[in-house]
Amino acid sequence: MSENLPKTDPKRLRRLALIGAAGFVLILAAGATSRLMASNDLKKTSQASAITTVSVVQPGGGEAGELVLPGRLQAWNEAPVFARTDGYLRRWYVDIGQPVQAGQVLAEIDAPEVDQQLVAARAALATAQAQRDLAATSAARWKRLVGENAVSQQEADERAGDLAARDAMRNEAIANVRRLESLTAFKRIVAPFDGVVTSRDVEQGALISAGGGRTTPLFTVSDTKRLRLYVSVPQSLAGQIRPGMSATFTSPDLLGQTFNARLVRTADAVDAQSGAMLIQLEVANAGGRLKPGAYAQVSLNLQAATTQASTVRIPSNALLFRKEGAAVAVVGGDNTVAIRSVKIARDDGAELELAGGVAASDWIVTSPPDAIATGDKVNPVKAKKEAHAKG
Repeated sequence: MSENLPKTDPKRLRRLALIGAAGFVLILAAGATSRLMASNDLKKTSQASAITTVSVVQPGGGEAGELVLPGRLQAWNEAPVFARTDGYLRRWYVDIGQPVQAGQVLAEIDAPEVDQQLVAARAALATAQAQRDLAATSAARWKRLVGENAVSQQEADERAGDLAARDAMRNEAIANVRRLESLTAFKRIVAPFDGVVTSRDVEQGALISAGGGRTTPLFTVSDTKRLRLYVSVPQSLAGQIRPGMSATFTSPDLLGQTFNARLVRTADAVDAQSGAMLIQLEVANAGGRLKPGAYAQVSLNLQAATTQASTVRIPSNALLFRKEGAAVAVVGGDNTVAIRSVKIARDDGAELELAGGVAASDWIVTSPPDAIATGDKVNPVKAKKEAHAKG
């Protein structure tokens, strides 16, 4: 029966063995390649995760003529009106918001005590006048009698001295009458100048005491046809302020409206507490739209010649504070960080103006990590310059 079994071809066996070996080698190679690729991917992922991703921006150019600061509007003239005589308020005639003219009566005071004092003073003046007239007649008579040798010179001099004393008493009585007449005139409280009544703190029948320690005025009159705009300028910029400079400003209660102002004077001194110099601008307000005491956002137009040409602007969150001083992190073309020291020329809050250390073409890291250092590799995400620059 063994003679009927098929015979195995040795060549075929060798071929099958070679094919199997080749397949095994391919399987091993594929596995090794897969493991190598996975290892490379893991290495790249690890390297990528080790590189910090940062946001970078390019500096904007330094502004040639704009300085934005808060300010406060005040009336050109403002007068608190107090009482000058004692009594009771008979009536008031004007209320807040009403325009008044110089000399217009604001209120009247009943002052019976002053009236009685005036009556008594006038009676005293009449008495003093009569006594003076009698003394003058006596002095003239005794002077004539001296010429006739009827009386002595001593007696005539006594009559002349009495006349001089009576003259002084009459003058004193006249001064007292005039004083009380002035107090009587103060019963009418009048406006000191043309303006608007901005406060009233008195009611009919109220007791009025002049010089009694009252700190609140009866009325306040303000001249609002012109306004003063006060602004505190940081010391670092005080040297760029000149009288006659123009400015614009806005007020929160008048949205969308811009007003003009002109710088008229400066304090020429830096306040020790605030470190700023006070300046005053003049504002025309014939229409009365602007209100005294209102807050204003002022834009001063500085002269371009006084602004440093090399200044650039960066976001304030890009600043680093190191032991060497202020610095920024700059990312180079190979994504390598360089820490550069900078000098701050102006601090506008959201932005800083630098007077050196970086150029407009540099890429600055915003909100940099505290541990960032020169030579670090980073993954920069670039933003457009217009995203943060003003000008």
